[in-house]
Amino acid sequence: MDGRTLPILVGPTGHPPKWYEIPVPAPDGGPPTVLLYERVPAGYTKRLGLQKGWKYTYSPNGEKPKLRWPWTKPTPPRTPPTE
Repeated sequence: MDGRTLPILVGPTGHPPKWYEIPVPAPDGGPPTVLLYERVPAGYTKRLGLQKGWKYTYSPNGEKPKLRWPWTKPTPPRTPPTE
């Protein structure tokens, strides 16, 4: 990243997106590498515990979690196969 500031659009609620993707062009002209950043709370106040804002942290695995709707059943826990 070269120090440029990229605009971040906010949604109808005024929050920035939960995940932010930054395409980085490959030096040899191949497909660009996509860096993935997740929105996390920037911190909390000491007295009332209010959130101070947002910051983005790098997600090294590079995968967004699957979208989960509130009305879907939770995925069952994986059990090891028995022999």
